Amino acid sequence: MKKLIRGAVVGVVAALALSACGGGDSGDDNPLAGGGDSGTVTVGGANFPESNLLGELYAQALEAKGIKITRKFNIGAREVYYDQVVKGGISVMPEYNGALLTTSVDKSSTAATTEEINAALRAKLPAEVEILNSAQAEDKDSVTVNPQTAAKYNLKSIADLKPVAKELTIAGPSEFKTRQQGLVGLKSAYGLEFKKFQPFDAGAQATLVKLLTENKIQAADLFTTDPTIEQNKLVVLEDPENVFSAQNVTPLVHKKSVNDTARAALNAVSAKLTTQDLLDMMKRIAIDKDDQEKVAEEWLKKSGLA
Repeated sequence: MKKLIRGAVVGVVAALALSACGGGDSGDDNPLAGGGDSGTVTVGGANFPESNLLGELYAQALEAKGIKITRKFNIGAREVYYDQVVKGGISVMPEYNGALLTTSVDKSSTAATTEEINAALRAKLPAEVEILNSAQAEDKDSVTVNPQTAAKYNLKSIADLKPVAKELTIAGPSEFKTRQQGLVGLKSAYGLEFKKFQPFDAGAQATLVKLLTENKIQAADLFTTDPTIEQNKLVVLEDPENVFSAQNVTPLVHKKSVNDTARAALNAVSAKLTTQDLLDMMKRIAIDKDDQEKVAEEWLKKSGLA
């Protein structure tokens, strides 16, 4: 995430991934190369647009404090980048606290609230890394269905899927199949077994949404701040069993790679960032096709952080 990644995001979302890929100084060709020159803070981004937008927010906030930055965006899923943060190849990574906990730190955790999740992370993260302050901003994975499927089966909650799941195809990033905050948790909490799971890479999100709107697939794992949900009148199902726990945007940092000035700058972003801010910024990028660097710069200026 996502935070599922989390986490792990219509046609415009494909362009979004390209925009994120080209954003700013992308660093070395190898996105998992070391942390750059001495004194440089390496800011990462995962394999979906919102993560790269958050990485750009962090990078510009740090640059505003005179810190030299290397950007390494579009690295991959948490299963790829997490160890790089632990090893110091990435200094700062935008994370989603609930997904970080259950995919990389404690897969058996039942923590659900922001406070419970952060307490568990602080207790169980490797000594080399730490989380900083969480933002109010939250972006969860979700089970989202097209309006015709919701109407046909009177779907409002994930629990409503139990008698009909075997008739439906659900799609999402490949890691959704094996994550607790994914098909594993949906089966254990709700008893769901779908007719088929169709994996999609993050760059194919536009195709996923198109197939969903055309009813070629009936359900999908979409981020709740994805602007295409509202645009296509898709239905996010309620999650009464909290398979998808709190997913607050939270900086994950390699302790030795960031100083107190950097920590303060990152915490200042968290103090200002709301879920509505994320929705607004993602709409500008996905729908209005604004550059993520411009979107990040304008939010930081509006928030008094640049």
